[in-house]
Amino acid sequence: MLVRFVATRSGTRFLSSSLSTVSARSPSWNGVASLTSISSNIQVRLKSTTLSTTEKTPLPPMVYISGEEMTHYACNLMVDQWVTPFFDTSAWETYDLSCKNRDATDDAVLHSAVSAGKRIGAIFKEPTITPSAIQVEEMGLKKAFGSPNGAMRKGWNGVTISRDTIHIDGIELGYKNPVLFERHAVGGEYGAGWHEVGAGTLLTTYIPNDESERPFVVDKRDLTDDHNVCVVYHNPYDNIEDLAHIFYQRCLQVGVTPYVVTKKTVFKWQEGYWATMKSVFDEQYKEEFVKRGLMERCGGELQHLISDAATMQLIRWTDGGFGMAAHNYDGDMLTDQIAQVHRSPGFITSNLVGKNDDGSLIKEFEASHGTVTDLWLDHLAGKETSLNPLGLTEALLEAMQHSAVLNVERNPGDGAGW
Repeated sequence: MLVRFVATRSGTRFLSSSLSTVSARSPSWNGVASLTSISSNIQVRLKSTTLSTTEKTPLPPMVYISGEEMTHYACNLMVDQWVTPFFDTSAWETYDLSCKNRDATDDAVLHSAVSAGKRIGAIFKEPTITPSAIQVEEMGLKKAFGSPNGAMRKGWNGVTISRDTIHIDGIELGYKNPVLFERHAVGGEYGAGWHEVGAGTLLTTYIPNDESERPFVVDKRDLTDDHNVCVVYHNPYDNIEDLAHIFYQRCLQVGVTPYVVTKKTVFKWQEGYWATMKSVFDEQYKEEFVKRGLMERCGGELQHLISDAATMQLIRWTDGGFGMAAHNYDGDMLTDQIAQVHRSPGFITSNLVGKNDDGSLIKEFEASHGTVTDLWLDHLAGKETSLNPLGLTEALLEAMQHSAVLNVERNPGDGAGW
């Protein structure tokens, strides 16, 4: 969903939104159903619903994950002032992922939240803290709990993390037109196994599940230093085709030119990512992109960018109007750069897209920034603070919309109400 905001003397108000109307382009892609009829159905239901402060409109099920510090305080204000006066949120399931609650439940709350997200499919998440060693001591925690994001991406069969620029009518930010990004949600350094070792020999051996195939050594190296750090990770590529469909359909919907980013000139193992992305584009999307004139800026063909070049182009292409797709780590770094060019992480969306067992999309929405500890400390000290809430606002709106889309899909003949 593209959400526009308007700056006024009294603050920033929500202006308008557009529902997705993309359709599946491949029989093998079941994650995106045609949303045209669903959008029409939702519009009919919205038109038949009158918001009032005396009779609240019931909202469909959604998972609400609460965090802590300044963003938790801001989200409480948003829900209390913008949502609950008009909507009945009793169908929402709330899970507290604050450090103290994760500690008190021995992290059972995280597993419950992941299970609920898979069952319901629409999730809003406030920023959470991944405690450092110092914070473990300060908060009196049993241990340093890891980031919940890894468990969520694994539990929801994560495909991509979509991060896009937010634009405000009347205010010029870093990019004049939308910039879209798809970051592979799994694999890479984030799931790495590692160990500090001394001198010796390191073997990385592959053992196939198919017992008719023979194991083999992927890598062998002699370690001559007395102090070494060995790191092993992999990139699962089965879902790259799904990522490609999500990326190209979103680029078509918004009207931007797609680019694929890797470091395959050096990291030869990244060739498969590019090959899959290009194959899907050429076979199913190129004709439509060319017809709409979206390939004129790149010579009519899907362009590959080396990650080094992408960092420079992100600074130069301030007119926007492009999208990029990359591996997990590169996507993390490059979207941080987009946030800086676009003035603030608060002007960037963050949406984890996963795929449920029935092919429906699991979508988790959050801001692309953290808990804003410095403002929280100022707030506790009684100082006046000012927080940009647009990343949080957009995430909550999109989570609510996706819950409505899923509800219409699951209950197509449910009348005018949710």
